[in-house]
Amino acid sequence: MYAVIGLGNPGRAYDGTRHNVGFDTIDCLAVRNNVRLNKIKHKAVYGETFINNEKVILVKPQTYMNRSGECVLDIYNYYKMPIENIIVIYDDIDIKFGSLRIRKKGSAGSHNGMKSVIYQLQSENFPRIRIGVGKPKEGMDLVDFVLSRFTKDEREVIDSAIERAALAVEAIIFKGLDKAMNEYNG
Repeated sequence: MYAVIGLGNPGRAYDGTRHNVGFDTIDCLAVRNNVRLNKIKHKAVYGETFINNEKVILVKPQTYMNRSGECVLDIYNYYKMPIENIIVIYDDIDIKFGSLRIRKKGSAGSHNGMKSVIYQLQSENFPRIRIGVGKPKEGMDLVDFVLSRFTKDEREVIDSAIERAALAVEAIIFKGLDKAMNEYNG
């Protein structure tokens, strides 16, 4: 069993923002796997499916970004899955725009949503997929930047990155983390 958790903020006001590429990836996975995200529990909206004969839960926390860990902990405790089967997808300003970075474990860096997840799970030992969303221009507030929407040109690139992130999740489940990292990092 896997839980695939896309970090983001709930509500229409945040749709399409840089901070919500995790949510966008969950939506992409839901479409690709014909899953309805119609369950509400564990401080989340989620849906369940099977990928490669593995039960997979696609999760969009509804706690707002900085409290995402509360939802992740609820899912982890309820389903009692190995921590390494929790895959977290989120935005990253420190990697190249439109690129992916898959890691087996690691720190949160400057990402408050990941800080919350690591704090609640009391572990960094779970895989994550980071999607490069660009860097703020000099003088621009970081919060304003991550809550901003992509330009039309950026949107094309980021939509491709979101699709690749969804494929990377499926590759982790089908082929394992190491092969997915070799195929999708960069």
